[in-house]
Amino acid sequence: QVQLVESGGGLVQAGGSLKLSCAASEGTFSSYAVAWFRQASGKGREFVEAISPSGSLTSYADSVKGRFTISKDDAKNTVYLQMNNLKPEDTAVYYCAANVEGYVATTPVRYDTWGQGTQVTVSS
Repeated sequence: QVQLVESGGGLVQAGGSLKLSCAASEGTFSSYAVAWFRQASGKGREFVEAISPSGSLTSYADSVKGRFTISKDDAKNTVYLQMNNLKPEDTAVYYCAANVEGYVATTPVRYDTWGQGTQVTVSS
């Protein structure tokens, strides 16, 4: 079973940027849909952004529109989340998840495999 490993989280001031990475241990993202979710303390898991296997289709939450961008590099078997103009309300643990059937979805139950998460903290 493919394993996902996130990296790139950290502490940043409001208005700053971070780039998260999600690397697959095996297989290839060229056949998976991959999404980023986040979970703030005491809250449920929230959809952030997703990308289709081909990279031609993306879906994003209104809360990150114009600030976050998902992309993929199949040669590196890695999906990225570029986060700009970060706000304190973006503070959460960020998870990447893969749908091995290739469907872009916004609900967690549609994703088969999850990473361990990476903490993003935005200070005001």
